[in-house]
Amino acid sequence: MTYEELKTRILKDKPKADILLLDKCYLLAEEIHFSQKRLSGEPYVVHALEVANILAGLKMDSATISAGFLHDALEDSALTFEELKEKVGEEVATLVEGVTKLTFKANPEKESRQADNFRKILLAMSKDIRVIVIKLADRLHNMRTLQYLAEDKRKENAEETLHIYAPLAHRLGVGRIKWELEDLSMKYLYPREYEEIGDKIAVKRAQREKLVEEAKALLDSKLKEQNINAAIVGRAKHFYSIFQKMKRLNKDFEEIYDISALRIVVSTLEECYTILGIIHAIFKPIPGQFDDYIAMPKTNRYQSLHTNVFGPNGLPLEIQIRTKEMNETAEFGVAAHWYYKEGGQRDVKSEHKIEWLRHLIEWMTEVKDSKEFMDLLRMDLFGDEVFVFTPKGDVFSLPLGASPVDFAYAVHSSLGDKIMGAKINNKMSPIRAELKTGDIVEILTSSAAKPNPDWLKFVRTNKAKQKIRHFLKLKEEEEEKKGRRGP
Repeated sequence: MTYEELKTRILKDKPKADILLLDKCYLLAEEIHFSQKRLSGEPYVVHALEVANILAGLKMDSATISAGFLHDALEDSALTFEELKEKVGEEVATLVEGVTKLTFKANPEKESRQADNFRKILLAMSKDIRVIVIKLADRLHNMRTLQYLAEDKRKENAEETLHIYAPLAHRLGVGRIKWELEDLSMKYLYPREYEEIGDKIAVKRAQREKLVEEAKALLDSKLKEQNINAAIVGRAKHFYSIFQKMKRLNKDFEEIYDISALRIVVSTLEECYTILGIIHAIFKPIPGQFDDYIAMPKTNRYQSLHTNVFGPNGLPLEIQIRTKEMNETAEFGVAAHWYYKEGGQRDVKSEHKIEWLRHLIEWMTEVKDSKEFMDLLRMDLFGDEVFVFTPKGDVFSLPLGASPVDFAYAVHSSLGDKIMGAKINNKMSPIRAELKTGDIVEILTSSAAKPNPDWLKFVRTNKAKQKIRHFLKLKEEEEEKKGRRGP
C-alpha cells in the first residue's frame, strides 16, 4: 500500500481527518528512515506505513495514525522529544514517546522480565490507551514478517506475542488483532499442528463452503419472510482456536463442532432474539452449545448470541448473532469505544468500557513479588470468566474458580469484610465453594465476622486479595501498638 492509497482509505472512514498532520508525519517518517532497511530488504518506512495502515483499519484518530508513522522515530534517530514535539505537535509526540518507553529490555529471569513488561504496559494504558493500540499494530506487522528473523528469535517473539500481546488484545476486545496474533504465533511455536490443521481444513473446504452457503440461503429466505434485514456471512475459524479446543476437550479435529460458522448482523437487539428463535425452528440445536453474551457480556464488553446447531445434512454449524454496534465492538474493542475526536478529546461516556484498567492500576503498585504479580494478572486479566447473580438479578463477572468471598468483595468491600456464610441457588454452601455461571449467590453477614488469613489460599480476584491483606496489615499494626504500650 502506498501513502496515497492509505490516505484515500482514511478519508473514506473519516472525512474530517487531519490530512495536513498525516502528510507532515509521513514525510518526517520517510526522512528519518530514509537509509534504513528491514531484514527483508524492504525500506524501513514500509513498516511505518503498514503500522499506520493497521491503525487506520481500526478506525483510529489522525493523531494515533500519525504516531504510527513515527512510532520508531525517537528510538531510530537522534531526534529528541522536544524536537519531535516542535515538528508534529505535543499529542503525536507524547504518543510516540509512550510507545518508545514500552521497549522491553532483556532480563535473565523470565518471570521478572514479564512482570516488568506488564507493569510498563499497564502504566502506559493508564495514561493513554492509544499507546497500547499502536504497540499492538507494531507487533502485528512484525509478526507478519517474522520469517526474516533467525529461528530462535522467531520462537522468542512468537512466545512473547502469544503470552503478552494476544491476551492483551483480547482483554481490550480487539478481536481482529487477537486472532491474527495467535495464528501467527502458532505457526512458529507449533508448526506441525499448524500445518496439520491447515491441511484438514483445506481437505474439507468444499464441503464446509457448501454447508455454509446452504444454511445462509435458507436463513436469508426465512428472514426476508419476517421483513428482517440482516447481513449473513461465513466466518473462518482461526487455527489457534481450533487447536486450543482440541487440547482442552482432548478431541480430534473431526470431533470439533464449530469448524463451520456463520455470523448474522442485524440492526436491533430484539432482532437478535427473534432470529435465534427462527434458527432453532429450522435447525436442531446441539444440547449445551448455547451462550448468551448479550445478557451477560464478557469483561471486554463483547456481546453476541452463540448457538451450535445441526445444519443442512445434519452437519454441525456455529452461528453468531449480534447487532452492528456489537459487531464493531467485537472487531475493534477498545478502539471502537475509546473514541477520540480529532484533537484528542476523550469521550468520557466511553471510559467505563475499560473500568477494569483502573482496578488493575490500584493494586499493581502494591504487589512487589514478580511471581505473585504474574499469577494475579493471569487470573484477573486473561482468565476465563463466570457470570453470577445477586438475588435481585444484578450480574457480576468473576474469574474462573472464584468463591462467594470474591463475589462479596465484588459487590462491596464491607460485604466481604463481614461475610460469615453464603447461599448458592438458595442452598447453604461453603464460602470457599467454586461458583459457576448462572449461580444466584446470597451473602450472609455478621457484625462479629472478619477476614481470615486462610481466605488468601482460595480467593481469585485481586480486589479480594487486596482487601484481605489490607485488613490483616491494619490488625498487625494494631497488635504491635498494643505490644509497645504493654498490658
